[in-house]
Amino acid sequence: MAKITGGCLCGSIRYEIEGDPFRIANCHCDDCRKVTGSAYATNLFYKDTQITLLQGTPKKFNHTADSGNGMTKEFCGDCGSQVFGTGALRPGVRNVKVGTIDNADFVKPQVNLFITRALGCTHIDDELANFDGMPPPA
Repeated sequence: MAKITGGCLCGSIRYEIEGDPFRIANCHCDDCRKVTGSAYATNLFYKDTQITLLQGTPKKFNHTADSGNGMTKEFCGDCGSQVFGTGALRPGVRNVKVGTIDNADFVKPQVNLFITRALGCTHIDDELANFDGMPPPA
């Protein structure tokens, strides 16, 4: 795959990714719904070493996730767009919010996470792997 570029809404944060994600997931947890303001979040999971920050420094917000584990949201301090996220259970892994990718036509989710928390108005694709929570690291 060619290099992927992306950034926040205002352009203060810009990044580049080398290589393929090891997981693409639609997450229906309460945290993802709240941080995106949507029914779910589509997250692409990469090793930290695949991501290069080209411009800006994201602000960080640490919290306890639905799972009870620590998470960090990385967002633009100017426009508020969440760009990345990390979790205590997966050191060296960073998720990228699909909406921040410049050209996300390649994105095909592989799994649904926290499906018992999915809103009733949300279609769940039964052809994907579905988990009530987060599966073991890939």
